[in-house]
Amino acid sequence: GKVSGETVYRQAYGMLTDIRIIFENDHILIADKPAGVLSQKAEKTDVSLNEWLIGYLLEKGSLSEADLSFYKPSVCNRLDRNTSGVVIAGKSLYGLQKMSELLKRRTIDKYYLTIVEGVVRQPSMIRGYLCKDEKINKVTVYDEPAVDRVFIETGYEPLMDNGSYTLLRVKLITGKTHQIRAHLSSTGHPLLGDVKYGGTRQEGVKNFFLHAEKIRFPVLDEPLHGLSEREIQAPLPARFANMKQHLFEK
Repeated sequence: GKVSGETVYRQAYGMLTDIRIIFENDHILIADKPAGVLSQKAEKTDVSLNEWLIGYLLEKGSLSEADLSFYKPSVCNRLDRNTSGVVIAGKSLYGLQKMSELLKRRTIDKYYLTIVEGVVRQPSMIRGYLCKDEKINKVTVYDEPAVDRVFIETGYEPLMDNGSYTLLRVKLITGKTHQIRAHLSSTGHPLLGDVKYGGTRQEGVKNFFLHAEKIRFPVLDEPLHGLSEREIQAPLPARFANMKQHLFEK
């Protein structure tokens, strides 16, 4: 027979057990997404953070199946499958609309940590134009604008290096597909392990290291005033922390 929507969501909640909730109120939920989990589904059969979120809210009783016919709680900022860290989700319709608006206006500061090839000495703010090839799900960064290109802006500051690799804190000004990966690669500093964007293939390194480390909210009115200028952080995942220690803290 037909599997009800509710069952699908509860199954997702039961399956994705390593998602941590780092903040929650009546309107929003902030989760720490592990690498390997989709923010939202690409294929019909995918299980993503979106399904997990609804399953969690149903399980907790803060959402009923009847509510789902009016609106669906949903993830507001998407991270690539293999990027870990802070994801904001709207629980109430108000929370969903408000977070989407803040993200669109770029008033939530978003910081990432990553390890790149080569040595970066100076903090910098880089700008470019990104073009996405949907067929191969890959983007290219250009210096000049054109019809099919969108403006991107990425800030970064080096935290430590070992002469071969640099740990960077990245401030994402615009948030486009693969922006950090492609933009840093275009400056000659691909992410360690990011073969898709020009990184050197490394023994034992299956994937790049990119973690949405923290967000900072602007001043907000009620009912979200409690989040005003608040910083919410997701700890480094073990795989990233181990690589950081191996490269920079020997």
